[in-house]
Amino acid sequence: QVQLVESGGGLVQPGGSLRLSCAASEFTVDYYAIGWFRQAPGKEHEGVSCISYSGGSTYYLDSVKGGFIISRDKEKNTVYLQMNSLRTEDTAVYYCARRPRFYGCSGAAREYGNWGQGTKVTVSS
Repeated sequence: QVQLVESGGGLVQPGGSLRLSCAASEFTVDYYAIGWFRQAPGKEHEGVSCISYSGGSTYYLDSVKGGFIISRDKEKNTVYLQMNSLRTEDTAVYYCARRPRFYGCSGAAREYGNWGQGTKVTVSS
Protein backbone atom coordinates (compact mmCIF):
# COMPACT_ATOMS: atom_id res chain seq x y z
CA GLN A 1 0.00 0.00 0.00
CA VAL A 2 1.36 3.40 -1.01
CA GLN A 3 2.28 5.46 2.02
CA LEU A 4 3.77 8.85 2.72
CA VAL A 5 4.72 9.57 6.31
CA GLU A 6 5.67 13.06 7.42
CA SER A 7 7.77 13.85 10.47
CA GLY A 8 9.85 16.66 11.89
CA GLY A 9 7.22 19.16 12.91
CA GLY A 10 7.16 20.89 16.25
CA LEU A 11 7.29 24.19 18.08
CA VAL A 12 9.93 26.69 17.04
CA GLN A 13 10.54 30.36 17.70
CA PRO A 14 10.32 32.94 14.91
CA GLY A 15 13.55 32.94 12.94
CA GLY A 16 14.20 29.31 13.76
CA SER A 17 14.49 26.27 11.53
CA LEU A 18 12.90 22.86 11.10
CA ARG A 19 13.45 20.04 8.66
CA LEU A 20 10.42 18.05 7.63
CA SER A 21 10.74 14.55 6.21
CA CYS A 22 8.38 12.67 3.92
CA ALA A 23 9.20 8.97 3.89
CA ALA A 24 7.71 7.05 0.98
CA SER A 25 6.89 3.36 0.91
CA GLU A 26 5.64 0.97 -1.77
CA PHE A 27 6.85 3.31 -4.52
CA THR A 28 10.05 5.06 -5.45
CA VAL A 29 10.26 8.85 -5.39
CA ASP A 30 12.37 8.72 -8.58
CA TYR A 31 9.20 8.39 -10.65
CA TYR A 32 6.89 10.83 -8.91
CA ALA A 33 6.76 14.54 -8.29
CA ILE A 34 6.33 15.17 -4.57
CA GLY A 35 4.75 18.31 -3.24
CA TRP A 36 4.58 19.89 0.18
CA PHE A 37 1.36 21.61 1.19
CA ARG A 38 0.23 23.28 4.36
CA GLN A 39 -3.11 23.99 5.91
CA ALA A 40 -3.58 26.64 8.57
CA PRO A 41 -6.71 26.60 10.75
CA GLY A 42 -9.74 27.72 8.79
CA LYS A 43 -7.84 27.87 5.51
CA GLU A 44 -7.50 25.65 2.46
CA HIS A 45 -4.45 23.68 1.48
CA GLU A 46 -1.67 25.87 0.16
CA GLY A 47 1.11 24.58 -2.08
CA VAL A 48 4.48 25.32 -0.51
CA SER A 49 7.02 23.48 -2.62
CA CYS A 50 7.45 20.67 -5.10
CA ILE A 51 10.26 18.61 -6.54
CA SER A 52 9.91 17.05 -9.97
CA TYR A 53 10.18 13.29 -10.50
CA SER A 54 13.57 13.77 -12.15
CA GLY A 55 14.71 15.86 -9.21
CA GLY A 56 15.91 18.46 -11.65
CA SER A 57 13.23 21.07 -10.97
CA THR A 58 11.98 22.61 -7.77
CA TYR A 59 9.21 25.08 -7.13
CA TYR A 60 8.35 27.32 -4.20
CA LEU A 61 5.54 29.48 -2.96
CA ASP A 62 6.68 33.07 -3.36
CA SER A 63 6.47 33.78 0.35
CA VAL A 64 8.91 30.95 1.23
CA LYS A 65 11.47 31.48 -1.53
CA GLY A 66 14.91 31.96 -0.08
CA GLY A 67 13.90 30.38 3.21
CA PHE A 68 12.68 26.87 2.35
CA ILE A 69 14.60 24.21 0.44
CA ILE A 70 13.15 20.98 -0.93
CA SER A 71 15.39 17.99 -1.58
CA ARG A 72 15.28 14.23 -1.75
CA ASP A 73 17.40 11.24 -0.85
CA LYS A 74 16.81 8.42 -3.31
CA GLU A 75 18.55 5.84 -1.13
CA LYS A 76 16.27 6.67 1.79
CA ASN A 77 13.29 7.18 -0.54
CA THR A 78 12.56 10.37 1.37
CA VAL A 79 11.80 13.97 0.44
CA TYR A 80 12.77 16.79 2.78
CA LEU A 81 11.66 20.35 3.35
CA GLN A 82 14.26 22.45 5.13
CA MET A 83 12.51 25.47 6.57
CA ASN A 84 14.66 28.39 7.69
CA SER A 85 13.79 31.86 8.95
CA LEU A 86 10.38 30.66 10.04
CA ARG A 87 7.64 33.19 10.71
CA THR A 88 4.44 32.97 12.68
CA GLU A 89 2.47 32.84 9.43
CA ASP A 90 4.21 29.56 8.58
CA THR A 91 2.23 27.89 11.37
CA ALA A 92 0.17 25.08 9.85
CA VAL A 93 -0.11 21.35 9.41
CA TYR A 94 2.29 20.35 6.65
CA TYR A 95 1.54 17.49 4.28
CA CYS A 96 3.45 15.79 1.52
CA ALA A 97 1.63 14.41 -1.47
CA ARG A 98 2.32 12.48 -4.65
CA ARG A 99 1.45 13.28 -8.22
CA PRO A 100 0.69 10.51 -10.72
CA ARG A 101 3.72 8.74 -12.14
CA PHE A 102 5.83 10.93 -14.43
CA TYR A 103 3.56 13.92 -14.04
CA GLY A 104 5.10 17.28 -13.36
CA CYS A 105 4.68 19.46 -10.32
CA SER A 106 1.45 21.31 -9.66
CA GLY A 107 0.39 23.83 -7.08
CA ALA A 108 -3.17 22.48 -6.98
CA ALA A 109 -3.92 20.11 -4.13
CA ARG A 110 -6.66 18.35 -6.12
CA GLU A 111 -4.06 17.10 -8.58
CA TYR A 112 -2.28 14.98 -5.97
CA GLY A 113 -3.66 11.53 -5.34
CA ASN A 114 -1.79 10.26 -2.29
CA TRP A 115 -1.27 12.20 0.91
CA GLY A 116 0.45 11.73 4.20
CA GLN A 117 -1.18 12.29 7.57
CA GLY A 118 0.54 15.62 8.18
CA THR A 119 2.94 17.05 10.73
CA LYS A 120 2.17 20.15 12.76
CA VAL A 121 4.47 23.15 12.70
CA THR A 122 3.94 25.93 15.21
CA VAL A 123 6.02 29.08 15.02
CA SER A 124 5.60 31.10 18.18
CA SER A 125 7.61 32.97 20.77
